[in-house]
Amino acid sequence: MRRIIAGLGIAAALACAMPGTAQAQTAIGVSYQPSLYWALPFHYATVKGWWKEVGLAPNFSTFPAGAPQIAAAAAKSWDVGGTGSVPAVLGAVRFNILTIGLTNDESKTNAMMVRGDKFDAIKANPKSLKGQKLLLTTNSTVDYSARKCLTKFGLAPNDMQFVNLGQAQIITALTSNNGDVAGVWAPNTYTLEDRANAKYLCSGADADAIVPGALIVRAEFAKERPDDVTKFLAVFLRGWSWAKANPAEARTLALDFYKQGGLEVTARAMDQEFALRPTFGLDEQLKLMARGSAGSTVDGWFGEIGKFITEVGTIPANPDPKNYLTDDFLKRVAADPKLRAFATEFDKK
Repeated sequence: MRRIIAGLGIAAALACAMPGTAQAQTAIGVSYQPSLYWALPFHYATVKGWWKEVGLAPNFSTFPAGAPQIAAAAAKSWDVGGTGSVPAVLGAVRFNILTIGLTNDESKTNAMMVRGDKFDAIKANPKSLKGQKLLLTTNSTVDYSARKCLTKFGLAPNDMQFVNLGQAQIITALTSNNGDVAGVWAPNTYTLEDRANAKYLCSGADADAIVPGALIVRAEFAKERPDDVTKFLAVFLRGWSWAKANPAEARTLALDFYKQGGLEVTARAMDQEFALRPTFGLDEQLKLMARGSAGSTVDGWFGEIGKFITEVGTIPANPDPKNYLTDDFLKRVAADPKLRAFATEFDKK
């Protein structure tokens, strides 16, 4: 994998098709999870016609969580996409998947939540969680965050009974009084607030757990079609650039996108999404992924994620982030004047 990354340095002359010109549409498989905040740039690009501007025709595939999404890479059912940092590291180890950028910082929106009628007692004495069931989706970002939260409370993970459920199952359980404590990610957090009067006990951010989202690509595809991967990345970056400059329309389209994915959230919940989940523009991403002698900031974040996956026995050893994290495609976008302008057009508006 290291050789693949090394071969993706900036070419002397980039062959990327330029936005704003008539081009043939090249198919590209884009994977994501529906009704999730970090996938909004894909929707914005479709509504606004940005895919066509760079000559891409996306074929979308969606998955209920990161683990099945990553597993589907083995069958080459997708080429690029977005996912959580936990499945991204798992994918690097098992399926030769590279992380090429960040979708957002979701540290505040991966959280342990407690039913409203149980919250006060547990909040007053978190150690009362010992022996209780914790409903969550294992091998996920919320699994990582919940374990960090338990450490904060002075508890070990085996002090609670981890019950592995899909996020929809968790919501059903708590709303039907078949569970009290859950690990969920947004927007499921807001759903539990509304339907079960659930409250936040501890988020990843509360427990000093940085939870980045990952933009990913199959390494084989990255080697075969680097220009298309670069254009994909430019489209995604443009999505957040535009959303920050057009907050009202961005929220309206976001509500539509969530509804298309089978989830209706309130305007208040959507405001929380935008408030709690920082996103990163091109220059911010380049800075976070720039490697010094001690590695990059992002190397550190993903190194902690890899440590978690190793400790729970999902992978045999924590992989070196340098083997699967690459900023080559971000550099390609930055080095191409037209693609850079396309990706950052709205940054200063």
